[in-house]
Amino acid sequence: MQNILSSRLLSKNVKIEIYRIIILPVVFYGSETMSLTLREERKLRVFENRVLRRLFGTRRDEVTGEWRRVHNEDLNDLYSSRNIVRVIKSRRMRWAGHVARMGKERWCVGSWWGNRREGNR
Repeated sequence: MQNILSSRLLSKNVKIEIYRIIILPVVFYGSETMSLTLREERKLRVFENRVLRRLFGTRRDEVTGEWRRVHNEDLNDLYSSRNIVRVIKSRRMRWAGHVARMGKERWCVGSWWGNRREGNR
């Protein structure tokens, strides 16, 4: 995947679509039920920035004319979508809304509110 994202044969729009269609669903899988610590949030932001840096490549500095890595602020400007952590938090809130509207007899409602069923494992 690294070779595809850093390839010069593909346009940036195609690389962004690959990122949105292939990589992000893998990261978001099960994100509705996971609780993120600050350390995990930081790791997700680092992962996203690394992928975006590979995708957008290096930039030439306008003042010195030297090549440099793209800064985080520049990445946010180039990739105009919300960051991974915000998307995961919004998906978690959406899932919590679904669970809150479910009936009390559903198993996920009981596990959400901490009411565990008795039984054998």
